Amino acid sequence: MRAIELDAPRPPRSFARETTATLALALPLVAGQVGQMLISVADTMMIGRLGVVPLGAATLANSLTLVPLVFGLGLLTSVPVRVSQARGAGQPLEAAEVLRHGLVLAMLFGALVVVGFALLVPNLGWLGQPPEVTAQTPVYLMLVAVSLVPALMTAALKNHADALEHPWWPFWIMLGGVGLNVLFNWIFIFGRLGVPPMGLVGAGLATVLARLIVLIAVAVWLLRDRRLTRWLPTRWRLPLERVRFRALLKIGVPASLQQLAEVSAFSGGALFVGLLGTIALGAHQVALTCAATAFMVPLGLAMAVTVRVGEVIGAGHRERLARILGGAWMLIGLFGTLTMVVFIFFGRSIAADFVANQEVVDLAVKLLVVAGLFQLVDGFQVVCAGALRGAGDVVVPAWLCAAAYLGVGVPLGVVLMFVFHLGPVGFWYGLASGLGCAALLLGWRCYRVLLRET
Repeated sequence: MRAIELDAPRPPRSFARETTATLALALPLVAGQVGQMLISVADTMMIGRLGVVPLGAATLANSLTLVPLVFGLGLLTSVPVRVSQARGAGQPLEAAEVLRHGLVLAMLFGALVVVGFALLVPNLGWLGQPPEVTAQTPVYLMLVAVSLVPALMTAALKNHADALEHPWWPFWIMLGGVGLNVLFNWIFIFGRLGVPPMGLVGAGLATVLARLIVLIAVAVWLLRDRRLTRWLPTRWRLPLERVRFRALLKIGVPASLQQLAEVSAFSGGALFVGLLGTIALGAHQVALTCAATAFMVPLGLAMAVTVRVGEVIGAGHRERLARILGGAWMLIGLFGTLTMVVFIFFGRSIAADFVANQEVVDLAVKLLVVAGLFQLVDGFQVVCAGALRGAGDVVVPAWLCAAAYLGVGVPLGVVLMFVFHLGPVGFWYGLASGLGCAALLLGWRCYRVLLRET
């Protein structure tokens, strides 16, 4: 049976058709991002049943591994950019080489992370955490670090499939991975089906096994799907080329730094808010979890926009960019308005589902109002960043985002919190201001790079 070939994107289509195509590609990507959040929620709930100390150890380990994970995923955003551009230009051999080098990049970076954490483990006491927490952290931390290798390799394969507009099978496989992770947690943490209870170590083992099985499943699907045959390497052991790694890093490193800037602004905010006590820290965590979950939707849409912009630029159809971006902005406007209404008017019900402490709930409600107010600009800036990434424009946007988040958002938040005594609400207003600046700067950059010449 003859393999079905993927066609390059076709020239000018209506606004409605461009928007529908973007939405169709975005849906499985959004669902996949939300699914990853569910893994975090499930792990937290199940480890929490072991007690405060294991939960603290897991929180410490996950906080430490979050930085290399975000950086690694940022590095691999270069794969869908280069593959979508190759697809638009009708160059399947180039797309195949991008995948091959992207997989090696994922393995090398993952191995470097494992070595780094192996060197860190004997010195965990330097972090100033309670001794009983650091005593339980090492084995779990190393298992999570090892699991980053298959996780990053899966991301490379998934990014390749997404760029070829075949996102559904990887989505279903990764969703199955969520279920596997929960099942393995149940077996290894609590000792089920004849397996002795392993506690926190069992949770780490569950993560490694689930991520490894997902990697194997995605790889098998990709190799067996005849529609993708011509876009895959025919000889996997050919010598690697430094020029291809440089091309991936040229896009991936700035994209990683851009993502780290936003993550550090929000996650690092816990260090400042925590100075005000456990009530403030608890409310910050509740609001941050809600905002992060909502953010998965514009993030998935931004990933789809990256692919679509890369396609049309590779095909030489720049006249379609305005309709693609306009449709994405419209979708973000609709979703942002919806989440703003939910956070502002239903914040108390949402917060009460997380905690029973009334003081935490009252403060979380105020933070969710601020989160509601920045939904539109947050979605707009991430879609603009995704569009620019699809065009290969990553260095300037990275600097713009760093200036907005770390140069405006965090300093202003600290001033409002401590100088004007607005507490955590003041810090969140600072973060909202940083997001607003990022939206203005990236919107201007989108016009200059993508729209002015169309």
